[in-house]
Amino acid sequence: MMLSGEKPLAYFSELLRAEFDWPDEKFEPHVVSGRLIKKDFEHSITIGDHTELVRSLFFALPGEEWRIQQAYDHKRRESETGIETEADAYFFGRLLGYSDEDIAAYVRWSEFVKNAKILN
Repeated sequence: MMLSGEKPLAYFSELLRAEFDWPDEKFEPHVVSGRLIKKDFEHSITIGDHTELVRSLFFALPGEEWRIQQAYDHKRRESETGIETEADAYFFGRLLGYSDEDIAAYVRWSEFVKNAKILN
């Protein structure tokens, strides 16, 4: 979807110590050719009484790299507060290039998951 121009930004994030299949290798030929811009961040977060390192990886279409810093700053604030509002979901979803309909589906799913945890 990115290479066809439909999606301007891709985002991957996980704890560094976690097992995660990072997509660097799949994206790298497109970064080298200039079809995509790559930006990699590492930052720490506090979970309970210990600190964890998090990697956030972004790929953007040329001309859309302004989205990377906005998305990263937004996710950092969100991780510091532990809160994602519906407005946050729309802001971030739009940065990623999703339609309002897709974002609304995510918001409904997120609410369902949150309520399921409360019931358990």
